[in-house]
Amino acid sequence: MNTATTVPSEPHAVRAEVRKAYAAVAARAANCGPGAASTCCGGGGPPAIGAEKLGYNADEIAAAPEGADLGLGCGNPHAIAALKPGETVLDLGSGAGFDCFLAARAVGPTGRVIGVDMTMAMVLKARENATKTGVRHVEFRLGEIESLPVDSNSVDVILSNCVINLSPDKPRAFRDAFRVLRSGGRLAIADTVRTADLPADIMADLAAHCGCVAGAASIEELQTMLSEAGFADIRITPMDASREFIHGWLPGKNPGDYVLSASIEAVKR
Repeated sequence: MNTATTVPSEPHAVRAEVRKAYAAVAARAANCGPGAASTCCGGGGPPAIGAEKLGYNADEIAAAPEGADLGLGCGNPHAIAALKPGETVLDLGSGAGFDCFLAARAVGPTGRVIGVDMTMAMVLKARENATKTGVRHVEFRLGEIESLPVDSNSVDVILSNCVINLSPDKPRAFRDAFRVLRSGGRLAIADTVRTADLPADIMADLAAHCGCVAGAASIEELQTMLSEAGFADIRITPMDASREFIHGWLPGKNPGDYVLSASIEAVKR
């Protein structure tokens, strides 16, 4: 359980707290099942959300192995990814592998899927899920999204689901995403965006940071970071319908008044 209650000032300390929180998610999922995976930062991350509320259809939900969906996303990046057979896909913050397994189905055996997560417990859980399903064109690597363990110019599509908001160095994360994408490669991300100034008590709250609220950047900030990283054709689309489930992430603080889920798309020319 986390002992800190406020967001640390040093980036490495922020990363350490997030890693600790999501290791707790993996432990809760292993001991209690995915439905008990998170109870905010003491258990790690925002409260679990059913995949159907995030826009996944019944076929997608059924296709993933049991235990791969920990309910920690804020949208469905596959809805904008348009994955094709044979493509190489990278998932930033892959958790227990839910989006990776769906991507593996879409790209087929001639494609390849790489999941990167900075929490070893998540990587191990994802690898266990891959072994259970026998899917061989998916692999899971330990690493940070700001310094990806992936070759330059080797990826066609980058997915991510409610992870980049957790990064203490988002510009670096986008620069490294640009590095690993091939020319013509694309981002297809679901993440939280800040739509209004957050109250000081939420900004300072570690639970709000680990819970994907306090670390959210504004649309304008994201556009600047993506553009400076080299991306083109940037599209950021907030989803007002997400307000209802985001309110549940910090009961009594109405985080949906300040943060929404959004789809984030961009291309490497």
